[in-house]
Amino acid sequence: MKITVLAVLTTFCSVSMASFHAPWSRPFTNTSNTISDSLSCFGPVQKDFYYPRANFPKWLSDITGLHRWPGLSPPYVNGTNFNFSGIPEGPLYTQQSCNVTSHSQCSFDCDLCVGPKDIRHCNYLIQTFDDGPTPDTPTLLHHLHKTGNKASFFVLGIQVVVYPDVFRAMHYEGHFLASHTYGHRHLPSLSNRDIVAQLQWATWAMNATAGVIPKYFRPPFGGVDNRVRMIAERLGLTVIVWDLDTNDWKLTDQSRTLVDIFDQIQVWKTANIHGILLEHDNTMISVDAGIEISNIVGNGNITAANCKDDSAAWYG
Repeated sequence: MKITVLAVLTTFCSVSMASFHAPWSRPFTNTSNTISDSLSCFGPVQKDFYYPRANFPKWLSDITGLHRWPGLSPPYVNGTNFNFSGIPEGPLYTQQSCNVTSHSQCSFDCDLCVGPKDIRHCNYLIQTFDDGPTPDTPTLLHHLHKTGNKASFFVLGIQVVVYPDVFRAMHYEGHFLASHTYGHRHLPSLSNRDIVAQLQWATWAMNATAGVIPKYFRPPFGGVDNRVRMIAERLGLTVIVWDLDTNDWKLTDQSRTLVDIFDQIQVWKTANIHGILLEHDNTMISVDAGIEISNIVGNGNITAANCKDDSAAWYG
């Protein structure tokens, strides 16, 4: 089946799955066929590819009335009966319009403001990866399997249904899996209904693919304010952001080097600085960085859930 893969707000990231062989074998050898990343996830598409997609289960058809997975902006489903009472309709703002926001909105991307239930700090130095799964994720999984380390992955619903076998491998290996929304949209710029859709469809994708119902989510671009928090809480989701940014997405335009990143990690490690590292598994170079960071951090079985409560349940 040929799928037209698109990027940014109107299109998907484009990569080749070829055939997913063993859990740890890379599905292709042409390393140019990777996700181009200019906005922390989605960048210019390189070309179209063929790839498998997860089945669309009957129970989801019964709920949504649809029969195939939607694009980056999934529809709100009226039949879910989400309770919108008491949730303000705005103000809406984009990444470029933080000047219109009020500090009372407690925006993380504009003001680094965190809500009382948000998780931003940790008593450990832990790795978290955004924007997968991708064809490069198995390389990272293979390394983590060999070392016995666990990581935290904030996955995109659209990527889960494009690469279901990779997602199942992540789950099988016992890594912490949480939502990164369905289509990597900046949530504060969306209507309440569209925010609900982004979060619900991500959960449905994870559940349909590996039986996972996430209890945590990370907003794309760190875009979260009190309105988004209210919606997430009613869906049973706790916000996890970060306090240590590796800026590994800058590796693709060479505005940051691997040496820059490793030196910074070593400084944090030497100074015994704890926190949540923000990384990505959507390009081979960011995966390479993640592998070396794993060697430096050596965090064993510590995941983002441990930052809140060592006994906290990962899934619903």
